[in-house]
Amino acid sequence: MTQAKPRAKKLPLKERYALLTRDLDWEPSYVEREKLFPYTSYEGIKIHDWDGWQDPFRLTVDAYYKYQAEKDKRLYAVLDSFAQSQGHLGLADASYLNAIKLFIQGVTPLEYAAHRHFAYLARYLEGPAPRFAALCQSVDELRHCQTQIHTISNYNKYYGGFHSWSKMHDRVWYLSVPKSLFDDAMTAGPFEFLISISFSFEYLLTNLLFVPFMSGASFNGDMPTMSFGFSAQSDESRHMTLGLEAIKFLLEQDEGNVPIIQAWIDKWFWRAYRMSALVAGMMDYMLPKPVMSWKEAFELYFEDQMLGGLFPDLEYYGITPPRHVEDAIAEKDHLSHQVYKILHNFSFAAAFTTQTPSEEHSAWLSEQYPGSYDELYKPVWDKHARTEAAGGRIFFQGLPQLCQVCQVPMAFTEPDDPTAISFRTSEFTGETFHTCSNGCKWIFDREPEKFVQAWLPVHQIYQGNCGGPSVPEVLDWYGIQDGDNGEYKGSPDQRSWAEWHSGAPKQES
Repeated sequence: MTQAKPRAKKLPLKERYALLTRDLDWEPSYVEREKLFPYTSYEGIKIHDWDGWQDPFRLTVDAYYKYQAEKDKRLYAVLDSFAQSQGHLGLADASYLNAIKLFIQGVTPLEYAAHRHFAYLARYLEGPAPRFAALCQSVDELRHCQTQIHTISNYNKYYGGFHSWSKMHDRVWYLSVPKSLFDDAMTAGPFEFLISISFSFEYLLTNLLFVPFMSGASFNGDMPTMSFGFSAQSDESRHMTLGLEAIKFLLEQDEGNVPIIQAWIDKWFWRAYRMSALVAGMMDYMLPKPVMSWKEAFELYFEDQMLGGLFPDLEYYGITPPRHVEDAIAEKDHLSHQVYKILHNFSFAAAFTTQTPSEEHSAWLSEQYPGSYDELYKPVWDKHARTEAAGGRIFFQGLPQLCQVCQVPMAFTEPDDPTAISFRTSEFTGETFHTCSNGCKWIFDREPEKFVQAWLPVHQIYQGNCGGPSVPEVLDWYGIQDGDNGEYKGSPDQRSWAEWHSGAPKQES
């Protein structure tokens, strides 16, 4: 009679997870470790114990893909329902789509760039735990890119400006702002990339960028965008945790890491904040039914949650709030107005249309910005309204000067004087370079060798590298078609949307 074999002891979840992940790692035998992981030493960061990395989610590959597959099922059910029911006709107004055009041209390519570089980290970080965390985020970012493309492709069937968005991301002037940020991050070392994207972008600013905009999508009848936004936001919570774990891990490993990380926080807060200026203009001016102002979102998601909650905790490690944060706070009454005025001035060279705020929208802006809008910005929009009532439209005839770092046209004002343009200069190798703020000047002066190489659209146009010397030739090189840009009223999108609602037969153009 054979004796029954004793049952294997059931391991606790933490130990089982360790066996399935970290214990699958191995020490190299025929390749030197320095050659296997060549990029984790030159930034000056010291790591003494890679096993000190904590895994807050403790996901295995199997669990991760099951979880994501369930989310995809729910998302694509919403997309199919929206497409079959002609849901685009339920939008608050056709002008809402201009915000989505800016999103797919500016944000979706960044998701793919993040996918690529987190895959790079998944290969070159030495510890198995951070490698696996980077792998999960790489797949997350690819999923975000794909779901955004699939969601917005439905609008491409009916409206212009959604075509050639990846080509536009590489070429169009206002899209050099987000592209330059990721080019900067992807050419940094692995630890700086973690601080730039996982902490400064994902943790400090992702709620400020995603939550109000996705709520605005829902408020304006765009259920697919709301669905992919909140489907992605559950991933963003994991990304935020990765960012927080990354900075705590690096700070706890060696005291010498603290000043290096503080400098990165100072740089990347300002870089990410400057890029978010496009979102500020979109939130306040490009939603027909606005749900939350930029100022309100900034106070809630950054001032209260980050400055009031996170940074007091980081004081334990010797980390202080980002350099120039007071300048950002001083701009919260002005940022969105100044950015949208730039887009309005130059929308003849953009893949979306713009409009002067209506009386109703202007009243909302006045309510949201009682200390600045009526005095500084409403008179300008009133002038535009009078010109348009007479049959005209004001565009800026010429090319603007760009900031060498953030690449936004030099239209921001001094932190203590909203009537004076903020203008900074730096000298390097006998040349003068211009920046838009104290933050951008400080960043340039730290790494001038890097930022003198910036691909500035205005300079490239003047050098003849953008299709030709005339506006039509530049727009053709951008991939912008007739009707994508310029005046909102009477645009092909608006005319089609109105005709579909009225049921009137479409006339041949």
